[in-house]
Amino acid sequence: MKENQLQELKEELKKYIEELYQQATPLVYGCGDPNAKIVLIGEAPGKNEVLHGKPFVGQAGKNLDEFIDILEIKRTDLYITNVVKMRPYKINEETGRESNRTPTKNEVRVFSSFLTRELEIVEPTLVVTLGNIALKCITQDENASIGKMHGEPIEMKLGRIFFQLFPLYHPASIIYKADLKETYLQDLYKLKDFLKGLHVK
Repeated sequence: MKENQLQELKEELKKYIEELYQQATPLVYGCGDPNAKIVLIGEAPGKNEVLHGKPFVGQAGKNLDEFIDILEIKRTDLYITNVVKMRPYKINEETGRESNRTPTKNEVRVFSSFLTRELEIVEPTLVVTLGNIALKCITQDENASIGKMHGEPIEMKLGRIFFQLFPLYHPASIIYKADLKETYLQDLYKLKDFLKGLHVK
């Protein structure tokens, strides 16, 4: 049932994006267990995600492996998606190469209602957001800050569902800011303890 609903949503989104941008645009949809109690939400797909058609592969997949190992869960226990389903990129004028960039507010707006409907179908008990983009989208608050809200559960209502939100720093941020690594790991262990109380495994 949920599989069919998610498939219908994908087809609707694909048609909407093609009409909006007037071209075929590669999209990376959510994947995993549609009955999962835990949903992980990233920012947007990168090059590797577009190539494989799945979120969190390549370097992002390695970050996810660390997440899974610490929480002692399986990837198959999760439903994993991104706020923006297409790759935001910029082109280097000197090399002509594409590189990832942060999604614009407009790109987030385009996809946000579809993310809400995606979550309404899955009906998770816990939503883990990675970074500011996902946090702002789920809380629907442009002033939400991962620096102030990370590592603490928040009771949330989005659309017609209620769930616990647990904001984490985006694992990619650790690559650029090594001093965040310890904070990120501490938050993961807080999440592990929180999961024991939720009995979602």
